[in-house]
Amino acid sequence: MNRVPAHRPALDVLAFCRAGDSLSGEWPLAQMPRLCSSLEAAPAADAAVSWSVQGTLRPVAGGQAEVWLHLQGQATVSLQCQRCLRAMTESLAVDRRFRFVRHEDEAARLDEEIEDDVMVLPTRLDLIELLEDELILVLPIVPRHPVPCPDPLPLRADSAEDEAPAPNPFAALAALRGRTGGGTSGGGGGSGAV
Repeated sequence: MNRVPAHRPALDVLAFCRAGDSLSGEWPLAQMPRLCSSLEAAPAADAAVSWSVQGTLRPVAGGQAEVWLHLQGQATVSLQCQRCLRAMTESLAVDRRFRFVRHEDEAARLDEEIEDDVMVLPTRLDLIELLEDELILVLPIVPRHPVPCPDPLPLRADSAEDEAPAPNPFAALAALRGRTGGGTSGGGGGSGAV
């Protein structure tokens, strides 16, 4: 597998897949601003996303070969636990396959037929932008530590009062029925006797 230079890689997808080529590398997490905006804090200077990409052409009987790209990536990020509001570490992993087609209408049709992502073949593909998109998609919707949180929020002094059970709204009704129930039954019995 070829290692990539430090500059931002852009692929000629068709040529890359025709050659059955592959690349791998690391990219500074801090240079993914859209992903960083979702994190609990700015990433460390040495924090990086490791990734690899493999291109292939799949032969099709009686038609053009299919253009496929397999993208993998891993990163460790800091998020805010929504249970205790403290920082937590989350491992993100991307493992996606993309099929590239030449026209928008073909992409729309295939998107309904297959589970893999379908994209229109670009002149050049910004690999880091695609990787950042995919990492954003795998962020947890509600980040939480495994239960229990290692450092839960302290309880308030008045928490015992807050947690006291609310009065039963039917208790007053039951008491009222108890007071009036005997008179009603007695009245009903007297009316039946007449």
